Amino acid sequence: MSLQLTPESFKQSLNAHVAGKGGELYAKYGPHIGWNEMRRILEDRAFCRYPCEIVFDSSELQPGELAHPIPAGDRPEDGFKMHVQPVFMTQLPEVPCLVLYQLVVVNYGEFAAADDAETFGAAALGLSKEIYYNKLCELASQLETCER
Repeated sequence: MSLQLTPESFKQSLNAHVAGKGGELYAKYGPHIGWNEMRRILEDRAFCRYPCEIVFDSSELQPGELAHPIPAGDRPEDGFKMHVQPVFMTQLPEVPCLVLYQLVVVNYGEFAAADDAETFGAAALGLSKEIYYNKLCELASQLETCER
């Protein structure tokens, strides 16, 4: 008997996988993941599949977007530049929250959904999804204030 992978079962499988990876990341780098830990995580191919560098530059971000990885070349192996809103340059302890959310895009590309990003980021920081989501909303509200 062969098992068919449906879109729903694929989504559930990916979400379970990112939850597990987030938990592994927390076990290795937690319980406090700050700026220095985040830089080490980006060099650890077990958690960041491709080279990734944080840049505080909003030129490649959509309005209201906190962070997003931009490919450095034509292939994922060429790496990514993780663009982060410059307002967070003075709030380095908050940057891991933003980068971990976007790390699923680096690792899983178009297959990653917002729910996967929340699951991974929450597990990596040792938080519930609700607390993590509220933290992201709090950071987004800072950006809205700056844009006014």
